[in-house]
Amino acid sequence: MVERPENVEAVDAAEEGVEEPDALAEVTRERDEYLDSLRRLKAEFENYRKRAARDQQSLVARAHERLVRELLPVLDDLARALEAAEQHEEAALEEGVRLVHRQLAGILEKEGLAEIETSGTFDPNVHEALLSQPSDEPEGSVVHVIQKGYMLGDHVLRPARVAIAAPKEDA
Repeated sequence: MVERPENVEAVDAAEEGVEEPDALAEVTRERDEYLDSLRRLKAEFENYRKRAARDQQSLVARAHERLVRELLPVLDDLARALEAAEQHEEAALEEGVRLVHRQLAGILEKEGLAEIETSGTFDPNVHEALLSQPSDEPEGSVVHVIQKGYMLGDHVLRPARVAIAAPKEDA
């Protein structure tokens, strides 16, 4: 039987002990790098989120500013129409109001506003039937527009409020 010297076990333990702290140090270093990387990524994402929110607010503010700037001439014309009303110039007042209406309609049309078509058959997607009345028109036809409806692009802002034809009652 071969005896091992006591110091051989100490050397083996020392070698294992040296390798363990190096491996632990390496794993700890990697963990710290990943943690640091994750913290940086989190901070970068938070900055991106804040920047995107600021950009969105800025875009909305510029859109409002542009629309208000386009409406200023309408406001000026309306003020002129009111001045004409004070002087009892009915023809000038009527012309002023027509001018304001045309300008406002033009600005809104440029923004994508369109009037909903109301001639023809009732369409529940774009019309709101407020009443039905006997008529010679085919049943379900729009016979009277109570309030115009409008669309912005393909989105209904306000449905057209209409009266629809009902069959005539036999007397």
